[in-house]
Amino acid sequence: MELKVRKQEFVPFVAMVIMEACTIALTIMAKTALTGGMSPFVFVVYTNALGSILLLPFSFFFHRNDRTEESIFSWPLLVRVFFLGFTGVFLFQNLAFVGLTFSSPIVVCAMGLLIPSFSFLLNLILGRSKLDWRNTSTRAKVMGTIISLSGAFVEELYKGPFIRPASSPSPNRLLKSVPKLLVYYSLPDNWFLGCIFLAAAVFSVSLFNVVQTGTVKKYPHVMKVASFYSIVGTVQCLIFSLFMERDQSAWKVEPNFDLFLIIATGIFGSVIRTSIHVKCTQMKGPYYVPLFKPFGIFWATLFGTSFFVNSLHYGSVLGAAIGGVGYYTVSWGQLKETEEKQNPKEERKPIKTFYHQEEDEYKVPLLISQEESPV
Repeated sequence: MELKVRKQEFVPFVAMVIMEACTIALTIMAKTALTGGMSPFVFVVYTNALGSILLLPFSFFFHRNDRTEESIFSWPLLVRVFFLGFTGVFLFQNLAFVGLTFSSPIVVCAMGLLIPSFSFLLNLILGRSKLDWRNTSTRAKVMGTIISLSGAFVEELYKGPFIRPASSPSPNRLLKSVPKLLVYYSLPDNWFLGCIFLAAAVFSVSLFNVVQTGTVKKYPHVMKVASFYSIVGTVQCLIFSLFMERDQSAWKVEPNFDLFLIIATGIFGSVIRTSIHVKCTQMKGPYYVPLFKPFGIFWATLFGTSFFVNSLHYGSVLGAAIGGVGYYTVSWGQLKETEEKQNPKEERKPIKTFYHQEEDEYKVPLLISQEESPV
């Protein structure tokens, strides 16, 4: 019995850590392809097209024993699917990959940590949440948002010196035969512009969270919903990319590293990562998967200092670390809010003008197959 309990704790933990490692590895590969001249718009279309083809039959297999009274083809759900595809695929991935083109994987990690803070701010703007300063959860979320935004500003405005200068000994010397195989960071990048694009991408994910919360409540077959909005988002990306990338040669993919990356990203993002996220959420609860997001900082720093000289700045790591503290602070506030609602204290009798009505964005599994993207 004890062994079974340990297995239930160990397996999801290892799976999520590995998922974050694979995420960063694919992000570095994507950076390499984009630096080598591949169009980010073409990359988004191809990876999502492959992912949609794989996800559609897999989603029906995943939910083969589930039943629901609500039809995915009802008009209200179709409207939601359209906006899920627009925010979670079209806006998010195009902005994210353009941002990656101008920055580096560690910046992607740092900006991704703004998701719960942006979601909290959106809930305030939309009137779904009220600031009750008597609640510990509210104070934690406000403080965490301030810390997260501070980390993002540090990431954007301060680079600092390289952590590993090229003159220092590095395992990279073992890769002299293929020195340009992988790219982590390159000097021509426009750091500031990359941060702006990535911040906009993260904001689109926060909009996606607002839409997907109600969608899953109406139609709990998360994989089916993901497959349909993935198709819709792919069509939107295709229409946009045909205007943005009119060079026909850019659409031709040779059987080389770029093709391998498209296939690996499509399979990983559409089937592997999404299904593992859903399974871990079912096993450990809605707060489990988001807790591993900051692990990307560890992997990005490890890869950046171990294999890529002249690639990682002190400012990047500092900004990411500050963002990680803010991320966990906001997440703790969300968890605390749930506990307060489940176990209300006598001294916290709600007043109508301050009554907290926020629907937690982590109450349901995140539908987005995020690692068709770098964030």
